[in-house]
Amino acid sequence: MSGDVKHTGGCHCGAVRFEVMAPKSVHVYDCNCSICAKKQNRHFIVPESKFKLLQGAESITTYTFNTHQAKHMFCRVCGVQSFYKPRSNPDGYGVCPHCIDEGTMESVVVETFDGQNWESHIATTDIKKWSEQTNAPKQ
Repeated sequence: MSGDVKHTGGCHCGAVRFEVMAPKSVHVYDCNCSICAKKQNRHFIVPESKFKLLQGAESITTYTFNTHQAKHMFCRVCGVQSFYKPRSNPDGYGVCPHCIDEGTMESVVVETFDGQNWESHIATTDIKKWSEQTNAPKQ
């Protein structure tokens, strides 16, 4: 994706810090599955190669449930999830735009993802392409 910029971000207490290469305007998914609805997990997806954990690996704990494919990682100090490994894109990261430091993000486009009907909805969306290095949808 041309036009990517380096965004930095982290959890509330600062124990976990990361950087991600992504456009200034991001495409965010608002999922209504049981966990995303509870924690308001709105996220944009990037390939694993565009995400770098800068600090805090020892402060991260992981929660899984049901299929155990999604890895919901959060800071064990403050409880904030800044990013996670989505079930839809195990080769990428879902990054929470509200955890990005100010100054690099211009806009957020939100798309609803029907996680309550995950199996049928995944077939009707292009969400899997976001973590592909060369085939990510244009912003």
